[in-house]
Amino acid sequence: MKILLVEDEKTIAITLRDDLLAAGHEVVHSEDGARGIELLANTAFDAVITDVRLPGADGVSVLKAAKESRPDTEVLMITAYATIEQAVEAMRLGADDYIQKPFLNQTVVDRVERISKVRQLLDQNRQLKAALKGDRGLPGVIGQSRRMNDVFGVVRTVAPNDASILIQGESGTGKECIAKAIHQLSARSDEAFIALSCGALPDTLLETELFGHERGAFTDAGKQRKGRFELADRGTIFLDDIDDMPQQTQVKLLRVLQEREFERVGGEVSIQVDIRVISATKVPLIDMVKEGKFREDLYYRLNVVPIQLPPLRDRSGDVPLLVQHFIHKLSNGRAYTVKTDVLEAMCSYSWPGNVRELENHVAQAVAMAGNARVLKKEHLLPVDKTRRAALEPPTDLRPLREVMTKAERKHLEKVLRAVGGHRSKAASVLGISRKVLWEKLKDYSIE
Repeated sequence: MKILLVEDEKTIAITLRDDLLAAGHEVVHSEDGARGIELLANTAFDAVITDVRLPGADGVSVLKAAKESRPDTEVLMITAYATIEQAVEAMRLGADDYIQKPFLNQTVVDRVERISKVRQLLDQNRQLKAALKGDRGLPGVIGQSRRMNDVFGVVRTVAPNDASILIQGESGTGKECIAKAIHQLSARSDEAFIALSCGALPDTLLETELFGHERGAFTDAGKQRKGRFELADRGTIFLDDIDDMPQQTQVKLLRVLQEREFERVGGEVSIQVDIRVISATKVPLIDMVKEGKFREDLYYRLNVVPIQLPPLRDRSGDVPLLVQHFIHKLSNGRAYTVKTDVLEAMCSYSWPGNVRELENHVAQAVAMAGNARVLKKEHLLPVDKTRRAALEPPTDLRPLREVMTKAERKHLEKVLRAVGGHRSKAASVLGISRKVLWEKLKDYSIE
């Protein structure tokens, strides 16, 4: 934040200013109350820290000037001569707090940090309201390119009704953000938004996560548990990576879409739900239908309204906006800048990991910045340490599920060798039940 410090005691002024600067704030100091009032008339400050007794004009006059010039400016009053009457009067005039000398500088810094966090929340709230009222933007989605404006138009058209939506886009393009925006713009916005990645769970656990289970349905089912469909009742369920859903589960999902009812695993009672289904895929589902890997009837149930989310490389002009957004999101109120030539290089890079990769690099740059205010190119872009040039996307990219499956099989074999093939010991080491271990060994054909 930009802070005006009005304090005539040099020791307090110097040490407090240094501590506020170290916390990432911009500080302007004045030893005179009249000069402080003059600064407030010509410059916008986020916060004012002022002594009560000052040459030129007292702290109460500074407080009044701050509130007159910018009502949302936060003011902290400090004094060695505090009385209840003074504190009450300062609060009545709009002071955020009243601090008595002597005090620890960290106390003031901590209070300023709390003010900063509140202001960030208010700013985010204003941005969200503006996005909701706007004709083109979406809550929680950054972009102004033609491709994204096309997506915004479709979302705003279909969000108010309950039609099933299929979002297609590469990994990292922000499919869940679009799903959340649809939910927030729908009549179900006050109800739950439940998300589940179909590729993040083994096939044996996916059905339990979706439909829940009854007590005693399997060995580890010690109590009844509601599934994601039941938790999403009257709200929205988002099924990410629907292309990873096994065909056995596809059959049960089709019934939910058709009848809006299901049974928990191990149960016999039908449970009815009122839900909107939004799904997402990283590969064209129609190709999987042609290959016999995805049910055609389910595809048409999910694909009532298709939304094609463009990769970042096709979103001309959106990179600077996203960089600014992520800096604001990740910098904890500290001001950072990116040089023009670096920003141009970022716009030219292909970003194979899309928006997620961009956010990761901004986070890295902020974390590595230290006391510097300019973010470095080697942190904002993938760099070849020998050529100092942006790397092209690697050619050995594989689906995450394939990598995880290979790693899990390798670890199972390692543990079994370590315990001499004793399955009970292996299950104990792995932290799973013998039944789950047996199923995994069977799935991976491990003897």
